[in-house]
Amino acid sequence: MGIYVCGLTPQDFTHVGHARAYVVFDTVRRYLVHRGYRVRYVQNYTDIDDKIINRAREANMEPADLAERFMEECEYDFGRLNIQPPDIQPRVTDHIEEVVALVAKLVETGHAYATADGSVYFRVRKAKTFGTLTHQKIEEMRVGARVEADEAKEDPMDFALWKGAKPGEPSWDSPWGKGRPGWHTECSAMSVKYLGAQFDIHGGGIDLIFPHHECEIMQSEAYTGKVPLANVWMHNGHVTLKAEKMSKSVGNFKTIREILETYRAEELRFHLLNTQYRKPIEWDAANLEGDAQAFRRLENTVLELRSRLERAVRAQDGRQTRVMKGASAMIGGGKRSFGEAMDNDFNTRDAIAALFEFVRETNRLLEESEDLSIPTLNELNNAYQEMLGVLGLKVGQGQEGPAVLGQLVEYLLELREEARRRRDFKTADGVRERLKGMGIEVEDGPKGATWKRRR
Repeated sequence: MGIYVCGLTPQDFTHVGHARAYVVFDTVRRYLVHRGYRVRYVQNYTDIDDKIINRAREANMEPADLAERFMEECEYDFGRLNIQPPDIQPRVTDHIEEVVALVAKLVETGHAYATADGSVYFRVRKAKTFGTLTHQKIEEMRVGARVEADEAKEDPMDFALWKGAKPGEPSWDSPWGKGRPGWHTECSAMSVKYLGAQFDIHGGGIDLIFPHHECEIMQSEAYTGKVPLANVWMHNGHVTLKAEKMSKSVGNFKTIREILETYRAEELRFHLLNTQYRKPIEWDAANLEGDAQAFRRLENTVLELRSRLERAVRAQDGRQTRVMKGASAMIGGGKRSFGEAMDNDFNTRDAIAALFEFVRETNRLLEESEDLSIPTLNELNNAYQEMLGVLGLKVGQGQEGPAVLGQLVEYLLELREEARRRRDFKTADGVRERLKGMGIEVEDGPKGATWKRRR
């Protein structure tokens, strides 16, 4: 299965709007792999662009150096959010030859024409289709509103495939003189190279529907002669701030790093997935806090389950042998509900709702019995691993050495139990209070002490 997702223009630190888009498509990819598909995921970098050139001037840097710096920063931020790297991540500056070949063929077939300044434009009225995604007609488009006017064009509707060089800007050789790729052209050249003339899914933000994806469809189909370019088009909703798209140009953005000063990466990722991908997310600190708390409740259940499993494995003395009636059916039903939600247009919000129903059932099982069998505990744990893996959520991450911490807590509880047997209640209570100060809640039960993290 081939997936192409329009990537970033690396000119600054990534913000939450970027995070939303790439968390969405990372999750789509994860689920398809989970379902058994062999996925080839391509996501480009637009590493030369007007924005990069202008920003580089402001920073007194070379455009290539600025782009390189922010590609590295982007990969660091995305890594923290557990966004898997694409299988292929091409840069436009490494694919000038492919862009020139595409433009040259469009000129040869009469779909494009060169102008006196060395630019090349696509003849929109010669395209077989227009408005594939927007369902608009050419006559409905107004010059100056959504169409760029230019005296060099044959028609105001035409768009640039190749931009003639301007003084002081990066440029490359072409049959029409020095210049650089138009924004739309790069994606067509790279998707055809890595996925072929037709592929399964094309993704991007909702703002790319027009003009970027409409232009891409027209030029790609004219170049290859194959229709359609992509079988499925997926567009994620924006993250908005006061109902306006979060963006660098507007200045109303929150960087990923700003948010991760207060919240863990898993909490931010959970928040971004707790809305169906097509819908917008209005940025609100209270909503993020609510989702962060919900994730911690989920996390506490999974960590308690793992702790119970670890204790059962260590004991191996015949006590943890109770197989709860109906446990396997409950686990199968939870996984089925989760899968049905994901099958319904990758509805992560409904999938998370199914996951929390599974959490409630798990808590009921854990409360009803202290001696669940190792197979039952394993089956529960594997179900969580499966569902959390699809969502790209890691439990216990971002805390101070979670695995080591768990071992230390268990050791302290053993010391506390020894103190209680000696009737040294002052020491036992002291251990409990110190753990409480560390965010660890200890609960005493008939089968011994259990613990869970809180925030």
